[in-house]
Amino acid sequence: MAKIISTKDNLQVIYEDNHIIVVNKRAGDIVQGDKTGDKPLSDVVKEYIAEKYNKPGNVYLGTVHRLDRPTTGLVIFAKTSKALPRLNKLFVSKDISKTYWALVKNKPEKDSDTLINWLIKNPKNNKSRAHINEVPDSKKAILHYKTIKTLDNYFLLEVNLETGRHHQIRVQLSTIGSPIKGDLKYGFDRSNKDASISLHARNIQFTHPVSKEKLNITAPLPKDPIWNACL
Repeated sequence: MAKIISTKDNLQVIYEDNHIIVVNKRAGDIVQGDKTGDKPLSDVVKEYIAEKYNKPGNVYLGTVHRLDRPTTGLVIFAKTSKALPRLNKLFVSKDISKTYWALVKNKPEKDSDTLINWLIKNPKNNKSRAHINEVPDSKKAILHYKTIKTLDNYFLLEVNLETGRHHQIRVQLSTIGSPIKGDLKYGFDRSNKDASISLHARNIQFTHPVSKEKLNITAPLPKDPIWNACL
């Protein structure tokens, strides 16, 4: 069940304990600071922790993973130096299950499939290109998708990643002729009004790195009529 346990200044906290905090990222937020100079989500979370627990001085917060700026959904942060390396290890060993929802206008040829490509990132235009076969400097990308709902004008895909490459879901779905709604960079014909793309980090499952509790966390969908139709 998707549940918000705290909302403050547009920060949606989905799960929190002594060691980790999981938030529902909005479209347009950057997870960590970059050359734009815009305030990153990590700083917003630090301010939330400082205020909630009346912490003076610097607040510790470790960034475990990232989402693209126009993407929404679950982001995990470590609140302690004990949790951070353990969470990092979960991602490296792939002992963490991440499920994404993507809205596409063009229905994939197959209702479900495994996509395997070799990706090359071009830092000049911040874009990745997919190849069918391995080429020099490429990285293998694997994802699994299935069509889980048919809407009036769009199709809802559920995507599970085996690898975490730059823009992986965006470029691989575009390669099969199903670019994500709003994603001009990878072939969709028009942008979303809020400059988002309709890709949402919906669910994450893992064993808590300290308590060993099994966690199954789901993020509420963005407030949008098309997303609402997916439920």
